[in-house]
Amino acid sequence: MDISLIIIIAINCLVSFKGFNDLSFFRKYEFHVGSIRAGEQIRMFTSAFLHVDIAHLAFNMLTLYLFAPYVIGNLGMPPFIIIYLGSLIFGNLLTMLLHKNDYNYRAVGASGAVIGIVYAGILLEPNLEIYFMPGYIFGIIYLLYSIYGMRAKADNIGHTAHFGGAIGGYLITISQVPQLVSQNTLAVILLAIPIIILFIMAKLGKL
Repeated sequence: MDISLIIIIAINCLVSFKGFNDLSFFRKYEFHVGSIRAGEQIRMFTSAFLHVDIAHLAFNMLTLYLFAPYVIGNLGMPPFIIIYLGSLIFGNLLTMLLHKNDYNYRAVGASGAVIGIVYAGILLEPNLEIYFMPGYIFGIIYLLYSIYGMRAKADNIGHTAHFGGAIGGYLITISQVPQLVSQNTLAVILLAIPIIILFIMAKLGKL
């Protein structure tokens, strides 16, 4: 495992375990719309290293561990870090945009960053098998499910951050490897469809 990946996983674990055992620390650095709008923008970054519980942390870190090699193997470590951090920011920016008037909205987790890495891996390896289906098919289903979750608001999953992270992973990866548009055209087009749907729905006030 690459040392940079180990460091990212270690930071997530250390910060999360601190949050598990220190509620004031958790509250100080979680994503909280009211606090961010009051000037605590650091929460846009720190919240992505906190997790609700060990299961939440383990799932995100396992997913990152499984998909990071596809990105690192194809692009190298610097682009991997750019995609990870960029997807983190995309996820929280979209969350802030869509929940800016919900001052009590709270969220934590690396999911946006991790999903960005997942989508980068899918773009780079579109036939990568995920749950017995090609990666790009999984990506479409996942984004459509995220739109449903954003509209339904029936659970505590940060669907908005997931979607924003996927957009970040999609755009940054293509900017890093523009030839993917010609090499993996079908996957690039199909994965863009849910993103276009999201922006149309947002424009129409359906989210």
